[in-house]
Amino acid sequence: MNQRRGTQYYPMDYWLLFAAILLAGIGLIMVFSSSGMMAERFYQDKYLFFKKQAIFFVVGTAVMIFCARVNRKFFYDLTYVWMFLAILLLALCLVFGTTAGGAKRWIRLGPVSLQPLEFAKPALVLYLAYFFARKQEIMQVKTFSVGFIPPFAATGVMSLLLLLQPDFGGAMLLAILLMFMCLAGGTRVIYLLGAFLAGGWGGWLLIASSPYRLKRWTAFLDPFATAKTTGYQLVQSLYAFGSGQFFGAGLGAGKQKLLFLPEAHNDFIMAVVGEELGFLGLSLVLLLMGFLFLRAFRVAFLQEDLMDRLTAFGMTIVLVLGACMNLAVVLGTVPPKGVPMPFISYGGSSLIVSFICVGILLNLSRNRT
Repeated sequence: MNQRRGTQYYPMDYWLLFAAILLAGIGLIMVFSSSGMMAERFYQDKYLFFKKQAIFFVVGTAVMIFCARVNRKFFYDLTYVWMFLAILLLALCLVFGTTAGGAKRWIRLGPVSLQPLEFAKPALVLYLAYFFARKQEIMQVKTFSVGFIPPFAATGVMSLLLLLQPDFGGAMLLAILLMFMCLAGGTRVIYLLGAFLAGGWGGWLLIASSPYRLKRWTAFLDPFATAKTTGYQLVQSLYAFGSGQFFGAGLGAGKQKLLFLPEAHNDFIMAVVGEELGFLGLSLVLLLMGFLFLRAFRVAFLQEDLMDRLTAFGMTIVLVLGACMNLAVVLGTVPPKGVPMPFISYGGSSLIVSFICVGILLNLSRNRT
């Protein structure tokens, strides 16, 4: 493979690889534990979600190995292609998307569904890393016309398509990802502060103008006041965490997954982990996830080439944001938003994209310019 002059070769970060595989394995077990009742009642096959997740696991592992071994030019030279495909998928979702929960967020492909938002995250990271790495000359990145408008415009197109679905939380997630990449890329803080204030004001207007969003906001503030309606899911999640105590009810012995907790195998799977494995088991899972994040940040820190460093940083932030937002939702510290837990929650798009992020990080861990 053609590499840049001065590149040194190292073994890939096997600790990062081990952490990712182990987390995905834990996720596979928890999907099996949390989805059986729902799958049997509605699909007459209690192993349905487990079997699908196992297939996603195999596909994701293969994609991760490919991303870890392919020449980095495959990612960098096709940056605009990835962005175009991500925007195209988001647009197609509006036309051909499957409606669920009042929004078109998935594209049905036979027996599986594709969630374009998940693939938009690494595509945006690659674009922003490419952009900022090439705008450092004569401090172009510090100017408003170069360092602010292009990255915000590109992210804005994606966010607008998400708002049309509507997916307010997804648009907010991309905006947060943009802020982190801009900070690392060198955009002036004063521009980011202005964008943050304007975005916060605009976000509040969107919440206040939509009775649905406003109800979800008030439910988050006091879920037990609406425990039978808008606050139901969060209340059931808190019950699951509380009943788990220190050692948990035991793997497979949780009760909230028995159709009390909606999305028990998906966005709220960590509540099932807390109930069945208790504080001890949940802490071990989170420690393993924290270890993965530390190894990922280490890969970014060791890169000498700016684009490599920004790419590794962005891929890590994708995983960190997903984990933090998922935990914040299931613990009731932020308004409800459908964010899957990386490697743990059921879902092919989320799992495969998580493996893609780790695969790119493994690739970068092998080469340091």
